[in-house]
Amino acid sequence: PHTAGRISLIHNGIIENYIELRERLAAEGREFKSETDTEIAAHLVDSYLKESDDPYEAFKKACADIRGSFAFLAIDSENPDRILVAKNATPIVIGEGQGEVVIASDIPAVLEITKDIRVLEDGDIAEVRLDSLRIENNGEPVERVLQHISWDPVTAQKGGFKHFMLKEINEQPEVIADTFRGRIVRDPAGVTLPEIGLSAEDISRIDRILLLACGTALHACLVAKFYLEEFTGIPCEVDYASEFRYRTPVFNEKTLVIAISQSGETADTLAAVESASGTARTLGICNVLGSSLARKVNHVMFTHAGPEISVASTKAFTTQIVAAYLLAIYLGLERGTLDSERSLQLLDALTRAPQAVSDAIKSESLVEGVARKYHRSRGFLFIGRGNCYPIALEGALKLKEISYIHAEGYPAGEMKHGPIALIDEELPVVVVLQREKRIYDKALSNLREVESRGGRIIAVTDADDTAELEALSDTVIKVPFVSNELSPLVLTIPLQLLAYYVAVHNGTDVDLPRNLAKSVTVE
Repeated sequence: PHTAGRISLIHNGIIENYIELRERLAAEGREFKSETDTEIAAHLVDSYLKESDDPYEAFKKACADIRGSFAFLAIDSENPDRILVAKNATPIVIGEGQGEVVIASDIPAVLEITKDIRVLEDGDIAEVRLDSLRIENNGEPVERVLQHISWDPVTAQKGGFKHFMLKEINEQPEVIADTFRGRIVRDPAGVTLPEIGLSAEDISRIDRILLLACGTALHACLVAKFYLEEFTGIPCEVDYASEFRYRTPVFNEKTLVIAISQSGETADTLAAVESASGTARTLGICNVLGSSLARKVNHVMFTHAGPEISVASTKAFTTQIVAAYLLAIYLGLERGTLDSERSLQLLDALTRAPQAVSDAIKSESLVEGVARKYHRSRGFLFIGRGNCYPIALEGALKLKEISYIHAEGYPAGEMKHGPIALIDEELPVVVVLQREKRIYDKALSNLREVESRGGRIIAVTDADDTAELEALSDTVIKVPFVSNELSPLVLTIPLQLLAYYVAVHNGTDVDLPRNLAKSVTVE
């Protein structure tokens, strides 16, 4: 918790107007112990206590000033018999047991104490005591129904979802925020990554970057290449870790080798890092503290995705993209290839990404309809351009992993160099199409070729003017636009859902597909 005066407060989420609130509070003479947005919220509530000694009213006024996503719990030191709660776009549940009340972000966390749960809704402000509960929304008293949860332990672990994969898809807005929380500096705009331990001198000496991974993590590397080259000006290469170890690669002490792995135990990735160690500087991006990769590299950055149970990776992939995005901004600022103004634009876009991903998940029913229509297809072709062609590769991988349908991903410009021979009236072609005009227009020309050959086009886009795209396509799935750089992050969500629902309709084991393991710990 962060403490300011009488108020101690914890927070899950992102305060978007953090800078202006900080300036306002600083003008009042308040002093801050950290750079976090959470501390600002604590100070804001405490400042309103000067106007009214009622902590509930002060808490309400503070929440009204805050823009963003948040779940707040606050305690006033002079009224320790109550907890103040607020919810907006970030989950909160209240469990009521025998002589006790428990507040958490998810139902499974409270089931060992009680199965009687109230779920708060966006805009709710609550005052929780042992013997009473007060909830308001927009200043009006509201009731939230007390639900009795009858989940068994396995269902509870899945959070009520049918499969871990679907649960993990739905967790992405929260874990994406977790990955950048505490790493963004607002004034001046920047990224703080003290845990990786790269000095300014180390960064200035880098003249080449090698990105190594396998499977889904390799696709995260392909997206990372776009960020690193654009933000730092350093040449980047992406290589399969499983191939890298059997070549005679060229690198030296000025090379930064970045290895990405969800588990940090991927055998080929570890072997590739081993071959680079001692000459190149090595950096790992992974999700598991204490993993072999974290111990083997010179520097490490954790993604904070939380446990991922389903074999097909979803939230680990999107948090790897976010980690790479932060790392690229950090290196760009240190090298002077990014200025503060551009960094602020990039970071502001990132703070909007969790909500955009949350909105993209709302395409679920439309995507399920597409899956129902095409789940018996003999194959799929996925295409994309620019920084979204890796998302086409990832969409194809997801589909083949869990539905056992053959799928191929290609850069759209490569379609004429072979894949166009596959197109007929029975082949669904999934196009990942970002808004950026130059890429959008080129991709449309590719789709005209697909349409003229009878291919069934499923378009996933963050563009707003889609009239021509809709004329060419069987289905257009729209997601929110955040920025050109973060289009891959949002556009991947419908592809995850498509793979999931095709597998469900085909009756395959979604979470444990045949012949696959969560961590490939052998060669």
